[in-house]
Amino acid sequence: MKTIKRYLPVAILTAFLLLLFCGCVNKEIIEPCLKGHTYGFWGGLWHGIIAPVDFVGMLVGKDVVVYAQNTNGAWYAFGFLLGSGGWGFLGGKGLFGDRKCK
Repeated sequence: MKTIKRYLPVAILTAFLLLLFCGCVNKEIIEPCLKGHTYGFWGGLWHGIIAPVDFVGMLVGKDVVVYAQNTNGAWYAFGFLLGSGGWGFLGGKGLFGDRKCK
């Protein structure tokens, strides 16, 4: 309990300074750039599946991005998370259990 009391003022000061500096960030107006097709859940799922290929393309080209800019928000993000394996269902002991070679 003494450790918490000792570091609490430092944590509060750090949080306050972080909020203060975040309040000074310049906002970029991006609405004119967001025209055309809006990607939803299925677009996010597909973009999550092909994210490794997009990442390599992004390293060598300027026109390739990993995450779409014109999305409908949370549903796109949820699809992207599932598509990229963000919850780890396909690895480790997730979906298929612990299979050992015999």
